[in-house]
Amino acid sequence: MSKDDGDSEHMGASPTRISTPELRLEAWRALTWTAVVGLVVLAVYLSQSLLVIFGAMVFAATVDGGARLLGRVLHIGRGWRLAIVLLSGIAFLAWLATFAGSQISQEAAEFPRIVQEQARVLFGWMREQGFEINMDSVQAMASQAVSGFGTVTRALGGILGGLTTLVLIVIIGIYVVIEPRLYERGVAWMLPKQRRNEFYETANRMGYTMRRLMFGRLVGMIFEGVFTYIMLVGYGLVTGDPIPMAALLAILTGLLAFVPNIGAVISGGLMVLVGFSGGAQMGIYTIIIYFAVQNIDGYFVIPMIARKTVDLAPALVLGMQLIMGILFGILGLFLADPLLAMIKVALEQRARAKDAEDAADQAKEAYPA
Repeated sequence: MSKDDGDSEHMGASPTRISTPELRLEAWRALTWTAVVGLVVLAVYLSQSLLVIFGAMVFAATVDGGARLLGRVLHIGRGWRLAIVLLSGIAFLAWLATFAGSQISQEAAEFPRIVQEQARVLFGWMREQGFEINMDSVQAMASQAVSGFGTVTRALGGILGGLTTLVLIVIIGIYVVIEPRLYERGVAWMLPKQRRNEFYETANRMGYTMRRLMFGRLVGMIFEGVFTYIMLVGYGLVTGDPIPMAALLAILTGLLAFVPNIGAVISGGLMVLVGFSGGAQMGIYTIIIYFAVQNIDGYFVIPMIARKTVDLAPALVLGMQLIMGILFGILGLFLADPLLAMIKVALEQRARAKDAEDAADQAKEAYPA
């Protein structure tokens, strides 16, 4: 026996030892709750980073869904299919950046002027109808409107401005989509053995739902953007009086279609605003376009997609969007719907597991060994 061992034996009991079992149990409970609260505080502190990681998961699911879809027509390796999807996305973003850098940026610069002119026309008409309008208040409201609409019309620039976040999402997403099983096994390894099968089942269900959800979002975005552009350009070809900013409105409509409920209202308001800047006839036509796009998308496109994805209540989605938008800005607004869908899938899987446990317990009671 070494000298250190002998010294340890003669040191006696630790002064921090809790002899009473009940008190020791309560101390462990307090320590556990302290650790839980600490983890919650840490999660809140790291919430922005966690949201970026979740955005990477959404991106990875989108790319993986595209690769799986290509696998139905191209019988090549998964790596090649992933490369095709990623290169296609890069090509589209390069085209969009080039297009936005020339025509779209010039059109977006005209939005404040249009808002001011439309505000003056609107309040002038109200004064003719007998409403008492304070011009100072009108000017303040117009300035607020310009600021608000300017923020919306700079949505594309805001996305490009958040280049660091976008790059992180893309890089993490690419790593995950290349070897998804590696990270899945790593998470499962930290769970108790009896919970690993449940985790794998939940993860598979989440991945399946996310792929379908993102596919539906992309279909809706493409439909609304292309249909809006065709209808806006068609008006100019028929009447000879082109609707201004047709390309900008179509791109914003397509991008905002990713955000259910709120996106449609914003894009529709912008479209109608620009339409009335060219006259009553043009304004009424943009209203017709808005309702046509939303009705076709709402009654045909979304129902066909919703049958194959998670069905979310509109009020629940809107509430989640408001909360995420306030907490995390535009990134939270865009990821609110996928996050809500994943929460619902996790809760459904948990409920199924509990139902299975209850059924097994009832079977044991009915047929004891």
